[in-house]
Amino acid sequence: MPNRPLPALFLVVLVLSFPAASPAQQAPYDVFPAAEPPYYRVRYEASKTPGELIYSVNYTIWIPKDVKTLRGVIVHQHGCGEGSCKSGLTGAFDLHWHALARKHDCALLAPAYEQPDKADCQMWCDPRNGSSTAFQKCLVDLGEKSGHPELAKVPWALWGHSGGGHWAGGMVMLHPERVAAAWLRSGVPMLKANPVGSTIKAHILHEAALKVPILCNLGTKEGVTVKEGRFAGVWPSNETFFSEIRSRGGLIGVAVDPLTAHECGNQRYLAIPWLDACLSARLPKVAGDPLNAMPTDKAWLAPLAGGDAVIADKFAGDPLKAVWLPNEAIARAWMQYIEDTAVTDTTPPPAPTNLKVAGNELTWDCEADLESGLAGFIIERDGQLLANVPEQGKNPFGRPLFQNLQYSDTPGQPLVVMKYTDTKAEAGKKYAYRVIAVNTAGLKSKGDAE
Repeated sequence: MPNRPLPALFLVVLVLSFPAASPAQQAPYDVFPAAEPPYYRVRYEASKTPGELIYSVNYTIWIPKDVKTLRGVIVHQHGCGEGSCKSGLTGAFDLHWHALARKHDCALLAPAYEQPDKADCQMWCDPRNGSSTAFQKCLVDLGEKSGHPELAKVPWALWGHSGGGHWAGGMVMLHPERVAAAWLRSGVPMLKANPVGSTIKAHILHEAALKVPILCNLGTKEGVTVKEGRFAGVWPSNETFFSEIRSRGGLIGVAVDPLTAHECGNQRYLAIPWLDACLSARLPKVAGDPLNAMPTDKAWLAPLAGGDAVIADKFAGDPLKAVWLPNEAIARAWMQYIEDTAVTDTTPPPAPTNLKVAGNELTWDCEADLESGLAGFIIERDGQLLANVPEQGKNPFGRPLFQNLQYSDTPGQPLVVMKYTDTKAEAGKKYAYRVIAVNTAGLKSKGDAE
């Protein structure tokens, strides 16, 4: 990395068919970050009308600063179960997903369905059971709240985990003209008749859905290398879904995480660049225009079982059985991901801004790195290392992150803030402070100083 001059230093003087949840069951969904601009929230009560959503739901949205007209909405959809539903309450506050939304003038939306413990997940993760209608209603209502009525009509980029993957894939089948791309982590909808006794209804695969880029992502312990256990059926379902779509020329790929089971792991380091590539190609320049067709002339193909990806013209096998990848950059990232999830990044993160010191308390702002997110900050005082924030990064599922990470790929609660207290500072003494951002690839930014 080339050396850059350090910024000038300024001296300062320290001076989450069943009935609606009962109050006891709703308790996990009562605690979530406040939705103050640029965040907005709507909540709908459970409906008793047949065909409508039987669970209450919160929708929280983040709007990038200074965006005049939104070009799309990125949806981060949690999975099934009370714990996963609860984790959806922080999805719109994820700084890494903000970076993707900001780049494309998109909003970031995170639903949180109030599914009671052990209740039927299909009643929301199958969008035909009222969640598609509720989702589209929230776009209208949030558009009014935020002053962005175009929200009701913009395209969708869908990310979903487990039941959320079922939901996102179902929305592709129902509304292909609205979906720019869909990433399905550990969950896909059914496209064929189900076994006797199953309550899951098959979707119809329309021609338009074949034009939507889809990537199926799952852990190797979900039926690939581990053939027994709770999640062993994930791979057979993904393989069937992939084969149905790809055999008809659909733009679909598979990425097997070599380290995980059902947890999300490091998938965001491939998911965000992949969605970035799809949004760059598909979002229209003029809001309200139809989605652009996904280009296929730069596509790469790879064996479903894994291995090297090559440009489509040089693929030796049957292309309608091969993993479809949109371009060379994504293909190379895919090859790294399926090897060890260590997708590389060579560009430093954005530098912190707006550093302020009040007494012995430092506060600052910082945007996350699009490729590698935000691991933490280095605090310097008078040119010397003072502290790392956080002192020890946490993430039981993958690379340590500044905001930590829950099972369904959302920040932990309470949300961490960009703040540090210098407990060793002497009152009345002058100090020069500098804050440096570090991404999850270990690359450092320039510093903001005061």
